[in-house]
Amino acid sequence: MSKTKNESTRSLDQKISRILAGKYQPSDFIIADAKDADLSVGLMAAGANAGHQMGDSGPDVYPTRQVHLVQMQALMDQGQIDIMLASAANVEKLAQKPGNSERVTLAIRGNDATDIWNPRSSDYQASASRPFQSVNLDKTREFCDLALYSLTFNNDLDADLRSLEAYREFRIHSAKLGVRHFLEVFNPNAPSNLSPSDFGGFVNDSIIRALAGVTQAERPLFLKIPYNGSIHLQELSGHDSTLVVGLLGGSAGTTRDTFELLRRGEQAGARVALFGRKIQRSESQLDLVALMRPVIEGSITPVQAVEQYHEILERQGLPSQRTLEDDLVITDPILRAE
Repeated sequence: MSKTKNESTRSLDQKISRILAGKYQPSDFIIADAKDADLSVGLMAAGANAGHQMGDSGPDVYPTRQVHLVQMQALMDQGQIDIMLASAANVEKLAQKPGNSERVTLAIRGNDATDIWNPRSSDYQASASRPFQSVNLDKTREFCDLALYSLTFNNDLDADLRSLEAYREFRIHSAKLGVRHFLEVFNPNAPSNLSPSDFGGFVNDSIIRALAGVTQAERPLFLKIPYNGSIHLQELSGHDSTLVVGLLGGSAGTTRDTFELLRRGEQAGARVALFGRKIQRSESQLDLVALMRPVIEGSITPVQAVEQYHEILERQGLPSQRTLEDDLVITDPILRAE
């Protein structure tokens, strides 16, 4: 790939430049579709087909990989997203289509630590995260120059140390290859002597502590973190103007949850949204994504976006998972508590 050409035309690079220059406008907000769930839930990554539930087994229960790739391509062609995050195997396929890398930035998941392993009937996520990396960056560099690296701190000295040692090795190697990365930091999955009310401050401090010894050449392009409330997001986003903060989507939730998280997150200093299940599990991915920017830019409210979304579903004859009344409810505990 021609790195110079791509960096001059890709919306991600243009927006990051304006954000770091202190020239951010809501139109510069970065939207990423996170379709890397095959590294977590295997063949359930694209969600269940109509008439089936997640966790069911059998042929035709889940969309095929080829259908999943078609969904990704449609979202890239729509022109609303800035980043398509997927597994290395799927990004390799997407990169083979001419023009795919010219505006939308393709990104691979650079590690798959054990806390994201979630096949049917498993309980890996009950144990403290252990580092693991399937991908070979030397090979993926041929078609992709951006990777996601995820960390999960649990206040477990041995586990957290192993995770940081693996991240150090990744940073050094990726920097030598010219592969940029963004850093995802989850809330603790198996916390030691931590309560959920501790997570916001613990995660913020862990991020700053982990990056304090990292020079510019190896620092992440931006962060991907859970929304632990506007106070904690404002604390982190306001701490260092060179650190661009992004939000992960978490569970699918209601459509109101999706739009409310976008609006509140942007107002509290987030400049990136990386949503997986919130997009993937929706009735119409393209229509949901098309309403994200008006919400971010303040031209419509989250409530109005939900109402417009249901009007679109009705016009298209698409069955909705919830009634409009139910879909207008905020179900995310953090959002409800604010």
